[in-house]
Amino acid sequence: MKKDRLENMVRGWLVGNFVPAVYKTTDLEFAVQHFSEGSYEEQHHHKIATEITVIVSGKAEMNGVTYMAGDIIVVEPNEATDFRAITETTTAVLKIPGALNDKYFGSK
Repeated sequence: MKKDRLENMVRGWLVGNFVPAVYKTTDLEFAVQHFSEGSYEEQHHHKIATEITVIVSGKAEMNGVTYMAGDIIVVEPNEATDFRAITETTTAVLKIPGALNDKYFGSK
């Protein structure tokens, strides 16, 4: 059995082809991320990966739509989105496949 801490991971990414990672793989990427109120990530898209975001707690806005705890958002390849934490927010994010260098800023 191993133990680590989420704060030791880069931006909450704990599974994937990252250093550090608790499980190294290129099959998928998984993160648990905490955002303070007002945090913003600019619009981006992936050409290869599908990204699934679960709002674990709080409230966030993606592409002008408000999501709250329990909502699941599936962003398909070539579909662009931004992210703004309306309140303090925690997300769980799964990217399939794990594709490093597959983040393109702006709309497609």
